[in-house]
Order: sequence, then C-alpha cells, then structure tokens
Amino acid sequence: MSTNRRRMRVASVVAGIGIVAVLAAGCARGGGSPNSTDDGGGAEASPGITDDSITLGITTPLSGPTAGPGTCTVAGITAYFGARNAEGGVEFGDGNTRTVEIEALDDEYDPQKAKANYDQLKSSVFAMTAGLGTPTNRAWLDAAIADEVPQVLIMTGDPIFSNQEESPWQLGFVPIYQNEGEAFGELLAGSAEDHKVAILSQNDDYGEGYVEGFKTAIEGADNIEVVKELTYEATDTSVDAQLTELAGSGADVFFNAMSITPLVISSLQKSQELGWLPSWFLPSNTSSPTAILEPGGAAAFPGVYTVAFAQSAAAPTFAESEDGAAFLEGLKEYANYPDTPAFPHCVWSYQIGATLEEVFGNMTEPTRDNFMEALRDVSGFTAPLMLEGSTVDTTQDGQPAVSTVQVQKYNGKGYAPAESWDE
Repeated sequence: MSTNRRRMRVASVVAGIGIVAVLAAGCARGGGSPNSTDDGGGAEASPGITDDSITLGITTPLSGPTAGPGTCTVAGITAYFGARNAEGGVEFGDGNTRTVEIEALDDEYDPQKAKANYDQLKSSVFAMTAGLGTPTNRAWLDAAIADEVPQVLIMTGDPIFSNQEESPWQLGFVPIYQNEGEAFGELLAGSAEDHKVAILSQNDDYGEGYVEGFKTAIEGADNIEVVKELTYEATDTSVDAQLTELAGSGADVFFNAMSITPLVISSLQKSQELGWLPSWFLPSNTSSPTAILEPGGAAAFPGVYTVAFAQSAAAPTFAESEDGAAFLEGLKEYANYPDTPAFPHCVWSYQIGATLEEVFGNMTEPTRDNFMEALRDVSGFTAPLMLEGSTVDTTQDGQPAVSTVQVQKYNGKGYAPAESWDE
C-alpha cells in the first residue's frame, strides 16, 4: 500500500466561499474505476464511491445570517475525516480502506439554492449529510427519495426525516424539536411555583415542533399558563413588535423557538430595553454562550435554559480531555478553523463523522442500499464528545440518531445541568 497526497474538496469555513480544495493525507488502494470493487465482483458500486475513496455532499449556509453554525456543519466533519485520511483512511466492512472526501456548497439558508445544490451534487456524491436547516433540507427531500440518494445525519429536528415510511432515504442526527421542547416543559412543570409563559416561534415546522413538544409536556400542569403566543417569519429582520406585545403579557417565562442568530441577540437586547426580564428557553442551535448570550447580555435575566447532548467546546476543561484536544487540533489542521467554535454544530458534525465511520465499518457492499441498511443498525454507539447518558441509536423509527437531551442553565460563562427549575 502506498501513501500519497489526496485532495479533499471541502467548503471553506470562511463565510461566503463556496468550494475550496484542501489537502488531506490519504491511503490509496488499487486505483479502481468508479464502479469497480477490489475482487472484480459483487454488487455494482453506487455513484460517489470507488475502491479507495468515498465522496459525501453537503448543502448548508456558509454565508448570510446563519453562516456561523453553517460553517461548523462542514468544519467538524472535515476535521474528523481529515485526521482519518491522514492516518491512511477509513476501513469499510467490504475490506477496502477509503479516504473520505467532502464536497460542500453554500445555500445561504435559501431552500431554492439548497435544491439547486443537491441537483448539482447528487450524481457525484455517495450520500448527502450534515447540512443545516429545516426548510433547506425539506426543499430536496422528495427529490432525494425519488433519486434514492441518502440524505442522512442532517442537522434538522424535523421528525419527518426520521420517519422511515415517509422518508426511506433520510435520517436526522440531532434530537427532534419536540424532544427539546418537551424536555424544557417537563422541567418547568416540575416547578413549585406558578408561571405565566409567553411564546415566540418561527412560523414553520421548526417553530411548530418546539411549541408542540413544550405544550405536550405542560398539559395538565396547573401551575403553567400560556398567556401570549406569537410567530415570526424566518426572513424577518426584526421582531421588536412581537417582543413589545409579549412584554405586556406579564409572562415570567419566555419560550423562544428561534433559529436565526442575529434575531436571538437582538431579542435579548430588546427585552432588556423594554424592562421585561423573564426566564428564557432557547433551542440548542441558538444558545451559544459566546456568540449569542454574551453579546445579547443574557446575564441580566434570572435564567436562560437550553438543552444539549454534546460537550461544549467553550467549557473550561474541554481542551484538557483527549477527545477535546483532538477535536480542536483537527479543526485547526484540516478545516482551517483555528478558533474555539462558538456554535455546537462543529461538535455535532464531528460526531456525525464518527457515526459515519461506524456505519462504513459495517458496509459489506459499496452501494447506497447497503449503506442505509448499515445506517439503521447502529445502537448504543457513544460518539466522541457526547454528554454522559447520550448515545447514537438509529434503530428507533420516528426518532433521529440522537434523541436524548439534558436541560442546562446558563451560569454567566457556560451551561450547567439543570436538575430542577427551583434549584
């Protein structure tokens, strides 16, 4: 086996840049043709895989208001497989060792652009993965099913992607929105105090899922009253009017199902201007301490809560652990991402890389069908940097790869587990 330099195409983690090539050391085997196998027999290989490489596609926002988390969806997985490629590649269950190439395109969180990106990538990649966004992933859901292209371990909590009957070629990675909303609702319902809740949610499946889970959890709780409920559009540049109306509700708890980073920051600031200081709930993808809470002045509120299943790279002890150090070094060396990431999506996509390696190790044929079969047979897998109690389990129809979450409370620097509302 000879070692040479292979080219891995990845999207730059600098917002606004489409596809940039970076070098990653790899281990070449045989130099087979696109549809060949080492022994010359077996099933015909699907597009995007050869005897010595496999190509994965990503469409995700690399520019625009969601570029911060979007670039992380590429950086983490690039860091993971960059390190594996440098070690010689990933061992597959069919006996081949392959390097993993990532080809990512910027969709700016625009569904039409996401669909166009998918159309551009579908014939040259083996599977689509890791991309961020509910409306953007939904935009090409039907096309991926029709084309029989895997759309897996993507970063949306929309339950449709984890429903095998509706979405046979799909699987989400992060907990569904209902799980997150329900976890917070259960914590609040367990409070010894009475609470009035105001809700502001994104007017799409994202916002509706969070609200559905929250309301399910508080149903029958006589200490909780939803006093005002409003929505906003993902394309809105301000929600000041909604916040002003919600502030007049007298709510002491604000359930804010919002996915747009700048709007979360401005909402925190506007609430303070109005003198309305409730406790907040924020989704896991818009709760970054350094990128959102600090500029938003979140320390002014009695409590800011979110949920998590992965360790935070900003935690003081993160870099001291073996996995944390490897993650940060991989980001720097292979993903051109020298700073400690502010968004959890970098860790999530790193975990996606580890999960994919687990699946690749169980593939016995270089086909998309066999990949999906292996993907749906992962149970009890602990990916790097997972919180205690969280694992990857792809065997539960209707649930994503990760379904367990831990409610956490902001402590002014980061998050600590919240065992009860009244602690």
